[in-house]
Amino acid sequence: MRDHITKGSHGSSEAPSTVWTGRATNRGQWLLAAAGAGCMALGIELAVDSAWTSGIAPLLMSVIGCVAAGLLILFGTLAFVHVAVKVDGDALEVRCGHIGLPRRRILLTHVVGAEFAPKVTPREWGGWGYRWRPEQGTAVVVRRGEGLVLRLGDGRTFTVTVDDAEAAVRFIRDRLHLPTTGPRPTEA
Repeated sequence: MRDHITKGSHGSSEAPSTVWTGRATNRGQWLLAAAGAGCMALGIELAVDSAWTSGIAPLLMSVIGCVAAGLLILFGTLAFVHVAVKVDGDALEVRCGHIGLPRRRILLTHVVGAEFAPKVTPREWGGWGYRWRPEQGTAVVVRRGEGLVLRLGDGRTFTVTVDDAEAAVRFIRDRLHLPTTGPRPTEA
């Protein structure tokens, strides 16, 4: 699903767009969320309908273990089912999941470059989610595919998987008055 706000076109008398929005979704995460809900349901079922005769301690440990594991899996996966990216005149803002957390806001004054990455994979970042790798920087990876790579003034990079990342790169480069072409990151 793509939501890109555009107000004008080349040669149009309308002002150019002041906001770019994009989104990426990973439907596979819903399967993991269902597994988390199943663990929670098992824990609740054990608590409500237990006929354990071996004592309260094993029952309590089983219930707490199932509910805790279910909550961790459920909330850990739902946080990264989708990512929403918004770029305006001041900053790039990334919001993850249905409640918008984790959230990252990067001021465009801190950005020295923007590149299109045609192939970002969870494998190169160590999985889905909000990731940090010393040799690569920080990333929000919700699916495999195209992404946006920002080079920051302090030497770090920030990568986010988002649909139509090339349009985001053009939008950021226009805002920062950077050249429209530049070096592309190497593919893994």
